[in-house]
Amino acid sequence: MTNTDLIIKKRSKAHQRYRLADGTIVPGVTTILGVMNKPALVKWANNLGLQGIDSSAYVDETAKIGTLAHEMVQEYLGGPEWDRSAYNPGQIDLAENAVLSFFEWERRNVSSFETVFIEKQFVSETNRYGGTVDWYGELDEQMWLVDFKTCKALFPEHTYQTAAYWALLLEHGYRVDGVRILRIGRSEDEGFDDKIIGREEIEDAYRVFESALNLYRAKSSFERRCK
Repeated sequence: MTNTDLIIKKRSKAHQRYRLADGTIVPGVTTILGVMNKPALVKWANNLGLQGIDSSAYVDETAKIGTLAHEMVQEYLGGPEWDRSAYNPGQIDLAENAVLSFFEWERRNVSSFETVFIEKQFVSETNRYGGTVDWYGELDEQMWLVDFKTCKALFPEHTYQTAAYWALLLEHGYRVDGVRILRIGRSEDEGFDDKIIGREEIEDAYRVFESALNLYRAKSSFERRCK
């Protein structure tokens, strides 16, 4: 395993540990949504196979580029500096090109951008799950939750995930005037998306997340009894 793999693995693990006030470990949003079927992902992997591309190797490389692009944007917005030693020049070049789309979006759409926090973990004592919010702050005098995705396309589960973060912010007393997902493609052909999620859609998406949470709990309980 390379140094880069270890760093990414370490960060991934850090995001998966959420505890209630009494110390009880609860599942994270991504883990919970893992109970849902993802047919688009299966089709994507199959298409790569038909082209003679090793999907595992492809995912590893694009994940590194996506992770780096994500870190570059967060550093720009006031987050921690990304580790320059963890990536090779080719990965850095591709990530920088991807981040240019974010800068162009900012130039065209935002006159003021003030960060309140980046990559902040929350736990719901009421619904017993945890999640890490990418960015929360002020955009043009309104308080926004922004989730960054570095991927080829947006899928419904991205909205379910963001809705879970929205609910966490509300439970902890934060004002949320707007919610959006910014998709940063990892190459020029993957493009860029700015998805603004309206109130009705975010509420519907949260209901889907709640259903996934109930399924996750029922499945976990069943599997424990069957051991």
